[in-house]
Amino acid sequence: MSKEKNKYNEVMQYAGLATQWLVMLALALWLGIKIDQHISQKSRAFTIALPLLSLTISLWLLVRKFNQPKK
Repeated sequence: MSKEKNKYNEVMQYAGLATQWLVMLALALWLGIKIDQHISQKSRAFTIALPLLSLTISLWLLVRKFNQPKK
């Protein structure tokens, strides 16, 4: 039972991570679109840059988390 519960916790951790990434990307994309609309109609710099920046930061945090020694 303990091994099964551990597997369930691990799956839920990754499901939570995927949900967190989707929400973060959606917010970064929405914010980038709003900033671009406010600044200029032709430029899409923030629409591209903010989601890429959020992905870069989240991947860096993920690598840092998995490189920590297990307790």
